[in-house]
Formats: sequence, C-alpha cells, structure tokens
Amino acid sequence: MQTQTADTFPSVTIYTDGACSGNPGPGGWAALLICNNQEKMISGYDDQTTNNRMELKAAIEGLSALTTPCCVDLFTDSQYVKGGIQTWIHAWKANNWKKADRQDVKNIDLWQQLDALNTTHKVQWHWVKGHSGDPRNTRVDIAARQEIALNSVLKVITSNES
Repeated sequence: MQTQTADTFPSVTIYTDGACSGNPGPGGWAALLICNNQEKMISGYDDQTTNNRMELKAAIEGLSALTTPCCVDLFTDSQYVKGGIQTWIHAWKANNWKKADRQDVKNIDLWQQLDALNTTHKVQWHWVKGHSGDPRNTRVDIAARQEIALNSVLKVITSNES
C-alpha cells in the first residue's frame, strides 16, 4: 500500500461564513468547496446559537465534507476562527482547554472538532475581509443568511399548521 504524503493530497479551496440573527439567536453557516474547477456549496442552520459558533461550524462542516485528507486553502472572514486555530489553540491545549485567565475556552466542543480536522488535513488559513467585494466570500455570506431566512419562514409555517 502506498503512503500518501502532503505533496500528493488533493488540493481544495474552501470559503466559509457564519451568520446570526441576534447574538445569540437563529444562525446559519455556509461553506463553498472548490476542487478541480468544480464547486459545491453546503450550508446549515441552528435554532439558537452565536455568530462565533456559526463561523466555527462553517469551517468544521467544510473540512468534514472532504472524504480524504487534502491540502486546503481555507478562507474565513472571522479573526476569531483564524486566530484561534493558528495561535490561541496551542496554549489552550497546553492548559487543558483553559484560557490565560483560567476560564474555560468558549465553544470547546467546536474547537476540539476543528483541531482534529486541522490535523487530518493540511490547512492553510486565510483571512478575508468580510463585505469587501470578494465574490466567494459574498456567496457564502448570502448562503448563511439564506439559511436563517428560510428556516425562520419554515418555523412560522410549521407553527401555523399545528
């Protein structure tokens, strides 16, 4: 059996975004996966969440959609996600998932999932300024917000049917 090295991993680009209506409130996330000039948009919804959780969820779901280890360029407009996974997570893990003030890391469940996926894949993290005209960032922003709008409408429809 041939062992794969990072050089032979498929290359994938992922754009992610999370949104929340209220913070906390209903939230949506979206990830655009691009490989070999093919694109796939995935998105989801949470009834009661925060913006940071949706930003994390977008990255987690984007990476989870990959069926084999990949070299990934992941673009996020969240400094929280990029800073957390590249810088802060090392100290958090060394301190048993505690911050410098000895308080528990918020969203530890999602950070642990993202950490595992970051190990599975060779991820280069990129920050893109939100709402700055980057077309792919705009697409995931719209998709995340559409999840909130659609699910809010569906919730009203189903509650009216009861």
